[in-house]
Amino acid sequence: MIDVVDPATRSRMMAGIRAKNTHPELFLRKGLHALGFRYRLHVKDIPGKPDLVFPKYNALIEIRGCFWHGHGCRYCKSPTTNPGFWQNKFMENQLRDKRNLEQQIEAGWRCLIAWECAIRLAQRTENTLDVVALSAQWLKAGGDLAAIDEQGLHNLNDSLKGSHVF
Repeated sequence: MIDVVDPATRSRMMAGIRAKNTHPELFLRKGLHALGFRYRLHVKDIPGKPDLVFPKYNALIEIRGCFWHGHGCRYCKSPTTNPGFWQNKFMENQLRDKRNLEQQIEAGWRCLIAWECAIRLAQRTENTLDVVALSAQWLKAGGDLAAIDEQGLHNLNDSLKGSHVF
């Protein structure tokens, strides 16, 4: 199938996709800051340069885009053009995510993965899912590994095997 836009336009569109300071990241950062949490951004010394690092809690939060990290939710639909490329791209991203997460845990960090779908839901409907409150609860309560998706907070301490994690 032929692309509907010319190569220059497609290049400009792809260049506009950010890795830092995305809308979901800013939403969670602002909410946690308003609750009094202080953090460092994109620390280069930690594998994967996680989005938010909370030294006081020995914890980090990674905000993952459902499409790029292959979450499997409704926002993760594989493009129909060049399916081999995209399948390989998603697999490489997930393997890198898993490797980084394992290294972060080995280094003693507590890790929370906040998925884009959960943050989008929280932005749309105030009372359905409070991602900021769930993140704050996890930071204070403990637990080594957890994820927040559209269904809520999931403790993942017992397993690094679930494909929805990576």
